[in-house]
Amino acid sequence: MKSIAPGKGYLTGADEIVFLLEEVPRKLRKLFDASTAKFGLSRTQWRALGYIYRTPGLTQTELARHLEIERASVGHVIDQLEKAAFVERRAAVGNRRIWALHLLPKAITLLPSLRREADRIYDRVLSGLAKEQVSAFEKMLEIMSSNLED
Repeated sequence: MKSIAPGKGYLTGADEIVFLLEEVPRKLRKLFDASTAKFGLSRTQWRALGYIYRTPGLTQTELARHLEIERASVGHVIDQLEKAAFVERRAAVGNRRIWALHLLPKAITLLPSLRREADRIYDRVLSGLAKEQVSAFEKMLEIMSSNLED
């Protein structure tokens, strides 16, 4: 790629793309942090509710993997969600040492509002892009992600 610092060659067009790839998620995290605060949740708690909704009975270990945080940290997240009456731990069938996670009615009631809030943010981030552009971008991101697999 072409250098963006003429004569210096230290910054390239590839740098510019990667900087933007890092900037967008940072801005998204900031938006989601502000949005989740409206509901008394952290972004991580919001994501945890989403994963538990998608997979009822998910274990804390599985949730930690999805959230890319340590098991001890996910335990703290679940403690907070339990205290707020959003989630309950149940002993997993066949192994009482493993906790299966389930949403409580209070969380299920909140999900439509969380969905609307997420959609509002997604509409904002994708504003000005045609469906074909979004589809092409998704394919590009998939290729980039695949390129970085171990």
